Amino acid sequence: MKITDAKVIVTCPGRNFVTLKIYTDQGVTGIGDATLNGRELSVVSYLTDHVIPCLIGRDPRQIEDIWQYLYRGCYWRRGPVTMSAIAAVDTALWDIKAKMANMPLYQLLGGKSREGVMVYGHANGTDLSETVEEVGRYIDMGYKAIRAQSGVPGMASTYGVSNDKMYYEPADGNLPTENVWSTTKYLDYTPTLFAKLRETYGFDPHLMHDVHHRLTPIEAARLGKSLEPYRLFWMEDSTPAENQANFRLIRQHTVTPLAVGEIFNSIWDCKQLIEEQLIDYIRATVVHAGGITHLRRIADFAALHNVRTGCHGATDLSPVCMGASLHFNMWVPNFGVQEYMRHTPETDAVFPHDYRFENGNLIPGDTPGHGVDIDEKLAEKYPYQRAYLPVNRLEDGTLWHW
Repeated sequence: MKITDAKVIVTCPGRNFVTLKIYTDQGVTGIGDATLNGRELSVVSYLTDHVIPCLIGRDPRQIEDIWQYLYRGCYWRRGPVTMSAIAAVDTALWDIKAKMANMPLYQLLGGKSREGVMVYGHANGTDLSETVEEVGRYIDMGYKAIRAQSGVPGMASTYGVSNDKMYYEPADGNLPTENVWSTTKYLDYTPTLFAKLRETYGFDPHLMHDVHHRLTPIEAARLGKSLEPYRLFWMEDSTPAENQANFRLIRQHTVTPLAVGEIFNSIWDCKQLIEEQLIDYIRATVVHAGGITHLRRIADFAALHNVRTGCHGATDLSPVCMGASLHFNMWVPNFGVQEYMRHTPETDAVFPHDYRFENGNLIPGDTPGHGVDIDEKLAEKYPYQRAYLPVNRLEDGTLWHW
């Protein structure tokens, strides 16, 4: 069995997606997600100019060897562009292999560890009352876990808050928009939000909150401690993790569970965090962490240290990645939760899939492979549109973390 061809498909049904499709001499094809939000065309070039020529003639069943070839063979290892490209190849190869075996991907990975994948949705509002109302709406939809984000009094805009409550897309401009941030206002306000949510809905719903890397370690420790009475499922991305040791300080001061990793590209990005048990959930995902092959290594390493998975799943991951992630989640023993931002009807039409939402869970189907396809003719109707993520500045104009 040989790879005969591969191509990259770029489409924008409301936002940009990059998809790799691999063809074989036996007529079996596989697809993988290669989307890198705000930098999509860099991965397109990497795949088209550097990866695809190396795939032609190779046996698609040799997934591990191809992974090592693309990782070790390029010399310039890791990084979001390289690892997103490798992830697309890896996901497509697993899709092909599961189709050849005539079984859903989770069976090929080792079978079911659970009956469904608990997911969390995004509730956001411009102020406290609207956010409380939105959390209630997600509870009514059947979600057992909900991320709550709210506008902060005195700040014109806040990450995670949008007019479109169901299909929030942060890449919102042909050039980067600029937001203004106040740590003081945010730290004073956020505990009030979660006090009201617990007063209104009790302690049954799992509640999360995303800080989005905006605090220093001691500020994050203060926030975690102030949120302890409200028993969050996790506090996400509380401080930038380039220096993994920063999380030691947070850990010393709070028992609020910590989650991080949606922008991680490899096991090396989280090695110290996991080894020292400085986090509770690792949020690396299929598309940005080298595909299923590498994410399995991260998950197994995390399991040795009682760290669970909580894969990123915002709308910048296409349904292809969500389908692959769900099959991974059905298998992985140390599963925690899966983020789930719903895609627009236009996106769902371009990427027909067999997974479904049911009683707070996503359930992958039993279609051979990962259960997601791409309608190429429909995809052509949505050409690429340049879109940037915003940047963030402090009130004095200093560029800050977004």
